[in-house]
Amino acid sequence: MASNSSGGTSNRGFASMDPAKQREIASKGGKAAHEQGTAHEFTSEEAREAGRKGGEAVSRDRQHMAEIGRKGGEARGRSQQSH
Repeated sequence: MASNSSGGTSNRGFASMDPAKQREIASKGGKAAHEQGTAHEFTSEEAREAGRKGGEAVSRDRQHMAEIGRKGGEARGRSQQSH
Protein backbone atom coordinates (compact mmCIF):
# COMPACT_ATOMS: atom_id res chain seq x y z
CA MET A 1 0.00 0.00 0.00
CA ALA A 2 1.39 3.39 -0.98
CA SER A 3 1.59 5.99 1.74
CA ASN A 4 2.53 9.60 1.99
CA SER A 5 4.36 11.41 4.76
CA SER A 6 1.18 12.70 6.45
CA GLY A 7 0.49 9.66 8.57
CA GLY A 8 0.43 6.63 6.32
CA THR A 9 -2.70 7.28 4.30
CA SER A 10 -2.77 6.77 0.57
CA ASN A 11 -2.55 9.78 -1.70
CA ARG A 12 -4.08 7.80 -4.55
CA GLY A 13 -7.65 7.01 -5.49
CA PHE A 14 -11.02 8.65 -5.67
CA ALA A 15 -11.30 9.58 -1.99
CA SER A 16 -8.05 11.54 -2.05
CA MET A 17 -9.10 13.65 -5.05
CA ASP A 18 -10.20 17.24 -4.96
CA PRO A 19 -13.99 17.35 -4.31
CA ALA A 20 -14.56 19.22 -7.59
CA LYS A 21 -12.75 16.45 -9.49
CA GLN A 22 -14.84 13.82 -7.68
CA ARG A 23 -18.05 15.62 -8.70
CA GLU A 24 -16.87 15.83 -12.30
CA ILE A 25 -16.13 12.10 -12.47
CA ALA A 26 -19.37 11.14 -10.70
CA SER A 27 -21.36 13.37 -13.05
CA LYS A 28 -19.85 11.66 -16.08
CA GLY A 29 -20.78 8.28 -14.64
CA GLY A 30 -24.34 9.37 -13.98
CA LYS A 31 -24.76 10.79 -17.46
CA ALA A 32 -23.36 7.61 -19.03
CA ALA A 33 -25.74 5.46 -16.99
CA HIS A 34 -28.72 7.53 -18.11
CA GLU A 35 -27.62 7.34 -21.75
CA GLN A 36 -27.34 3.55 -21.50
CA GLY A 37 -30.67 3.30 -19.71
CA THR A 38 -29.11 1.58 -16.70
CA ALA A 39 -29.53 4.44 -14.22
CA HIS A 40 -32.00 3.87 -11.40
CA GLU A 41 -34.70 6.50 -11.19
CA PHE A 42 -36.65 6.57 -7.96
CA THR A 43 -40.41 6.44 -8.10
CA SER A 44 -42.18 8.84 -5.76
CA GLU A 45 -43.00 5.87 -3.50
CA GLU A 46 -39.33 4.77 -3.34
CA ALA A 47 -38.24 8.32 -2.58
CA ARG A 48 -40.87 8.64 0.16
CA GLU A 49 -39.72 5.36 1.75
CA ALA A 50 -36.05 6.41 1.62
CA GLY A 51 -36.88 9.73 3.25
CA ARG A 52 -38.89 8.00 5.96
CA LYS A 53 -36.02 5.60 6.72
CA GLY A 54 -33.54 8.46 6.87
CA GLY A 55 -35.78 10.42 9.20
CA GLU A 56 -36.16 7.42 11.49
CA ALA A 57 -32.41 6.86 11.61
CA VAL A 58 -31.67 10.47 12.48
CA SER A 59 -34.46 10.84 15.02
CA ARG A 60 -33.29 7.79 17.01
CA ASP A 61 -30.56 10.00 18.46
CA ARG A 62 -32.67 12.41 20.54
CA GLN A 63 -29.64 14.29 21.87
CA HIS A 64 -28.41 14.90 18.31
CA MET A 65 -31.85 16.15 17.24
CA ALA A 66 -32.02 18.48 20.25
CA GLU A 67 -28.61 19.87 19.36
CA ILE A 68 -29.69 20.51 15.76
CA GLY A 69 -32.81 22.31 16.96
CA ARG A 70 -30.86 24.38 19.44
CA LYS A 71 -28.34 25.46 16.80
CA GLY A 72 -31.14 26.37 14.40
CA GLY A 73 -32.87 28.42 17.08
CA GLU A 74 -29.66 30.22 17.98
CA ALA A 75 -28.91 30.99 14.32
CA ARG A 76 -32.44 32.27 13.78
CA GLY A 77 -32.18 34.41 16.90
CA ARG A 78 -28.93 35.96 15.69
CA SER A 79 -30.40 36.73 12.26
CA GLN A 80 -33.48 38.33 13.86
CA GLN A 81 -31.32 40.57 16.05
CA SER A 82 -29.51 42.01 13.04
CA HIS A 83 -32.75 43.29 11.44
